[in-house]
Amino acid sequence: MWALTNEEFTGLMQQYQRLVYTVCLQFVHDPHTAEDLTQDTFVAAFSAIDRCEPQYYKAWLVRVAANKCKDHLKSAWVRRVEAPGDDALPEPRGAPPGDAADPAEQLASRAGAEELETLVRNLREPYGRVAVLYFLEHKETAEIAALVGRPPATVSSQLWRAKLLLRQQIHERRRKE
Repeated sequence: MWALTNEEFTGLMQQYQRLVYTVCLQFVHDPHTAEDLTQDTFVAAFSAIDRCEPQYYKAWLVRVAANKCKDHLKSAWVRRVEAPGDDALPEPRGAPPGDAADPAEQLASRAGAEELETLVRNLREPYGRVAVLYFLEHKETAEIAALVGRPPATVSSQLWRAKLLLRQQIHERRRKE
């Protein structure tokens, strides 16, 4: 075991703080989030540092930071709040947060149900079938999962990606108008 004293760990933090921060910033592209993830990295490292040999501290800290960032980016909150394309679609006044991010409602109100149906039906697989069941046949995620023989979590992921693709198509159509 390679147990460190608090002073030794503090020295390690000072030595590698900029490196860990840079790694985090490369993943998340936000200075505040990178600072939080840097702190999370060192908190996690403190409790497990005795499992790492001293000559590997630098590489190990970089790996811990990368894993913290990946976990952060995979979190449901980040995927929903920081989804690409959300900034291109303004929310209507008086709408509860999140409603405007639904591409089905936006396109239906803007271009009509026929255009929505065409876009949904033209989505590539595996998103097309679940999107048809969700947007056009108004089925719940659990029901879709049973119909297509996939786990509900997979269906949720595929619906999220289908919404992302629809958002991108809507955004492209707006640019052409």
